Amino acid sequence: MRTGIKTGLLLLAALTALLLGIGVGSVYVPPGDILAIAAGRIFDMPLPDHIPTGYSAMVLDMRLPRVLLAFLTGAALAVCGAVMQSLLQNPLASPFGLGVSSGAGLGAAVVIVMGGAVAGVGTFLMPAVSLMFALGTVCLVLFLSAKLDRNMSNVTVILLGMVISLFCNALMSLLATGSPAHAQRIQLWQLGSFSMREWSAVWALLPVTVVICLYFLRYAGELDVMTFGEEQALSMGVDLRRVKGRLMAAVAVLTGTAVAFVGIIGFVDLIVPHIARRFFGAAHRRMLPACALFGGTFLVLCDLAARTLTPPHEIPIGSITALLGAPFFLYLFFGGRKNG
Repeated sequence: MRTGIKTGLLLLAALTALLLGIGVGSVYVPPGDILAIAAGRIFDMPLPDHIPTGYSAMVLDMRLPRVLLAFLTGAALAVCGAVMQSLLQNPLASPFGLGVSSGAGLGAAVVIVMGGAVAGVGTFLMPAVSLMFALGTVCLVLFLSAKLDRNMSNVTVILLGMVISLFCNALMSLLATGSPAHAQRIQLWQLGSFSMREWSAVWALLPVTVVICLYFLRYAGELDVMTFGEEQALSMGVDLRRVKGRLMAAVAVLTGTAVAFVGIIGFVDLIVPHIARRFFGAAHRRMLPACALFGGTFLVLCDLAARTLTPPHEIPIGSITALLGAPFFLYLFFGGRKNG
């Protein structure tokens, strides 16, 4: 099948997922009514008589920002996962191995225990602190990797990332244990959720996602070469230390921003790059945009399942992705051993 046809089908799937995410819920809103409500808000037109007045606020102020935030988060995590798998030449690599999730979780736990979010300091306090902690852990991993290994070999980065992640998780557990009143909230944040998210989160994540995804495309050639190994990249003149440092820093910013707003959501960065690579090939100029569309569509559908499978209760989005991702992880692991 031609790439253009595959891209068209993927765009159609993404649009269908967005319409399902907006329309399906406690009250079903048909696609035609969704478009009529959007047109009414944009062009200041009256709604058709068959659409209740309250549907406008429900669709545009509650469901639409939630669905768009889920799509942006899925796109961000998937693209970052593809970049990390190429940088580290490891099909099981992910941004969270750099300490992004554990650092962001530690920052959120600190804010929750100290009560800053409750004190009314601001809507962006927890995301800001979480992002700073996420970037701090990644900077620490990169700094130590550069000190121990001039070229920042993949093994060095992976091992140091695991050590820092475990250390942050230990600190988070200590905070939760020392403050039982906040332990449940910390645990829920670690499972991720798009519930009650507003337009402010969408406007904060949108420019970061677009800019950094374009930045990754700028390095598509280097990523293609690095996929074949560090020695091959060095022989072709790629400055591994500089390229790795820049791309990992960009991965940290994008992943940290997404995680800071919605909590920790695993396995998206593991599953989606393999699917995109299978259908669109390994060339990053085609594969990265496909990852963004696949990731956004995947997470919108996961969020739809999270809020509709057990009404009126909502399943944490991280539980849905883990249920799908864990078998996929085992398939990759044992499939790789079998092929080896």
